[in-house]
Amino acid sequence: MYDRLKIDVIIPAYNEEKSIGSVISDIPSDLVREVIVCNNNSTDNTRDVAIEYGAFVLDENRKGYGSACLKGMDYIAQKDIKPDIVVFLDGDYSDHPDEMPALIQPILEQDMDMVIGSRALGTLERGAMQPQQIFGNWLATNLIRLLYGYEFTDLGPFRAIKYESLLSLEMADPDFGWTVEMQVKAAKQKMKCTEVPVKYRRRIGVSKVSGTLKGTVLAGHKILWTIFKLL
Repeated sequence: MYDRLKIDVIIPAYNEEKSIGSVISDIPSDLVREVIVCNNNSTDNTRDVAIEYGAFVLDENRKGYGSACLKGMDYIAQKDIKPDIVVFLDGDYSDHPDEMPALIQPILEQDMDMVIGSRALGTLERGAMQPQQIFGNWLATNLIRLLYGYEFTDLGPFRAIKYESLLSLEMADPDFGWTVEMQVKAAKQKMKCTEVPVKYRRRIGVSKVSGTLKGTVLAGHKILWTIFKLL
């Protein structure tokens, strides 16, 4: 099934030296053409560890989750042979990269444009998500349903999207609004979207967003602002 399929993986990473090796190791090597780690101004050894485990590393000095993802997209755009599918996942080992075959299956079998790995539908390890994250996801996905008529249960970072569909979204958000921007724009374009249940575990290290009050407030504000801005 995967013989001629070209899948590139983009992993934004900021100070993930303790986890990035495990993330890369668990990605099914027979499925993926290239693993691209976007080193987002890390001050630790994230870059060296990622290279050691076989990833191609890009350096993005502009801070922000979206900035790192955009760096990866810019790199892919320069390739002579573009991917069929791009997969995004985090570098903190909270996602389960070995679930990638299930994530891309709806694209292959049902011609979906985008698939979200839903933590709400899957198995959530105790303490993997903070109460404010769970509430924020519930609020954001319900607003998307009310305002855009699309059913999502999560803004999960583990997601797969056809490359052509990704380009059509004209992604731009440099930080916390990245995931919701992708889902809202997909809804506005009436893309074929679905979700698959995924497992989610406690991350290695402290979250840069939910681990601090400031990060939580800023992320929540940006997500809500993005939902209404794109109306």
